[in-house]
Order: sequence, then C-alpha cells, then structure tokens
Amino acid sequence: MPHMPLPHNHGQHIELNMDSLPDTEAFKIVSNLFKQLCDESRIRIFWLLCHCEECVINLAAMMNMSSPAVSHHLRQLKDSGVVVSRREGKEVYYKAADTGQVKLLHSMIETLMEISCPSEQEKQEG
Repeated sequence: MPHMPLPHNHGQHIELNMDSLPDTEAFKIVSNLFKQLCDESRIRIFWLLCHCEECVINLAAMMNMSSPAVSHHLRQLKDSGVVVSRREGKEVYYKAADTGQVKLLHSMIETLMEISCPSEQEKQEG
C-alpha cells in the first residue's frame, strides 16, 4: 500500500503497519470463516469432526438433530473449507480438513470453551 498522509499525526508511524496490511480479500476469507462458526450447533458439529470421521445419520443422532438440519450445517462447513467429505458406497463420511486454519480453529474453540480433547485426556490419564 503506498504511503499516504493521514489526517491526524499521533506519532505512531502507522505507515509502517500499513505496508504489511493484507488486502481486503484476506480479511473477507477470515470473516466468512467466522460467519460459519456463528451457530452453536455448527461449532459442535465442527468440534466433533475434529475428533472423528462420521456420517450424517450418526452426527444427527449425536447432535439430537434431524439429518436435513445436520446436512445444512455440513454443507456450510464444507463450503468454507473446514470440513471435507468422502464417499464409500452410498454413505458419505465427514471430518475436519487437515489444514493449519482448522487446527487453529479447533484449538481456539477448545481454549475458549475450556474443553479438553478426548485424545489429550487419554494422554493425561495414561
């Protein structure tokens, strides 16, 4: 971003930070990702899929929701890139994508909610 004079000079040299400011598209991606996690059911589904791979019917039973409702949330999570799927015969299985963003989101959710991962509990108990 080119240097431009700012209306007020507070002596903070914000121009230095403006040089490293990501473009608007980068913030749009992050904003869209957070929009996907604005629903508590979607966060619970995402969290579950960080720990297991599961089909819609089992997820619906675990969430105490209808299959169409779970499918709706899965579609949004998949469109945002945090969930992936694979087909085996007639069954479709979902799990969290194996990306740095997903790992960070998972960790952030657990930290904010003070939830321990089942795998971490096993390590502590073992």
